[in-house]
Amino acid sequence: MARSLDGLVLSPVADQAPGQVGTRTRFSYHEREGRIWAEYAGGDVERGHLVGTREGDVLDFRYVQLTRDGTTSSGHCVSTVVGLPDGRVRLEERWVWESQEGSGTSVVEETHS
Repeated sequence: MARSLDGLVLSPVADQAPGQVGTRTRFSYHEREGRIWAEYAGGDVERGHLVGTREGDVLDFRYVQLTRDGTTSSGHCVSTVVGLPDGRVRLEERWVWESQEGSGTSVVEETHS
């Protein structure tokens, strides 16, 4: 199993569609006893939160966010935690909006300290 996400800051490796997370978005993760949560902001996202669970290297969580234009949205994501050769962590994500149409994949990686 890849290491704990607690205290890590992760960022997308590529931009998504306008109004969504992008390379300027930063996720601050917390993890305790199989529970995960994070706050995120940056780019088009003014404020976002996610909460969920971790079993082994699989995260299952819901997210809600507020964009700079005042739009709110929510969705569901399942991510696989991958340890990178340089010791950082990557999340390979499959997400679907629940408040609007759309789904996709994304990758976020631990930022360099």
